[in-house]
Amino acid sequence: MNTIKKTSWRSGLLGLVWLALCGSAVAQEQVLRLYSARHYQTDEALYSNFTKATGIRITRVDADDAGILARLKAEGAASPADVILLVDAARLGKGEADGLFRPIKSAVIEAAIPATLRAKAGPEGTAWFGLSTRARVVVYDKLKVKKDDVDTYEELAEPKNKGLLCTRSGSHPYNLSLFGSMMEHLGEARTESWLKGLVSNMARDPKGGDTDQIKAVASGECGIALSNTYYIARLMRSNSAEDKAVIERVGVVFPNQLSWGTHLNIAGAAVARHAKNVPAAVKFLEYLASPEAQNYFANGNNEWPAVPSVKVSNPALQAMSGGHFKAETVPVASVAAHQARVQQLLDRVGYK
Repeated sequence: MNTIKKTSWRSGLLGLVWLALCGSAVAQEQVLRLYSARHYQTDEALYSNFTKATGIRITRVDADDAGILARLKAEGAASPADVILLVDAARLGKGEADGLFRPIKSAVIEAAIPATLRAKAGPEGTAWFGLSTRARVVVYDKLKVKKDDVDTYEELAEPKNKGLLCTRSGSHPYNLSLFGSMMEHLGEARTESWLKGLVSNMARDPKGGDTDQIKAVASGECGIALSNTYYIARLMRSNSAEDKAVIERVGVVFPNQLSWGTHLNIAGAAVARHAKNVPAAVKFLEYLASPEAQNYFANGNNEWPAVPSVKVSNPALQAMSGGHFKAETVPVASVAAHQARVQQLLDRVGYK
């Protein structure tokens, strides 16, 4: 009888020890929760490498920029999000304006990311950081259009390009950011006149995405279009005969090389206002600014690194730009601040 009691007591004690060890392991496990508008398979390597290096497990909720901001608003203080990944300066600026981000101070990130590619710092720190860039360039039909007729953004609105222009919706963030940049360069009155010219030069109503615009130029439906560079690079790196034919037909111009330079937009990140794991969130953002992660942005998704010291080895980006191009130096935070006014101008000129 005593032996049975002693064995039972020992078993119970071992069970308690096991539970305690398990509880300790669970308590020690760190989880970082991302809300991400980056839907790129190549980013999976970024997440797994971060987990291997730090032991911090990542969970992710995917949506578009607008959906993520709406969700953060709806969840309020109950939001489980730690890090927000968005793919447009305008949306990052809106998230900051709506108080959805937690400003942070990081000497590592500030040393790596140029001031023009991040939010203006306040007393509490910086609300968001650009982590990769993409240029908004002109694609043209090499059989119908002269390169010299489309080598500035201003020329797209001139009568010589009447009936040639195709774009996606004017209200899409990629276009809103370009138009906000034009306000910085031209002022409001001249930007409104320029937008009127774009509407007048449309080959058809705005529709589709950037890849659709490129293919419309290649098919002859349009003569010129606007596109982010990574869409073009994807087609250049494709093994599809159809995609190769598209690239063969179109030319690419980095506009305004003799003036202020080509417009850059960003993909970036912020720490959520109600983040539960701020130290891990900051560590993740610092990792995304590292040379290793910056190379993934360039080679995996055909974006340019935000860190100037990181060299690009992506053959498509090199071929497209000739290895170098002049980019505008307007702070993306200033461009983002113009979005509401730009939308009013679009409504006024009838840009759909």
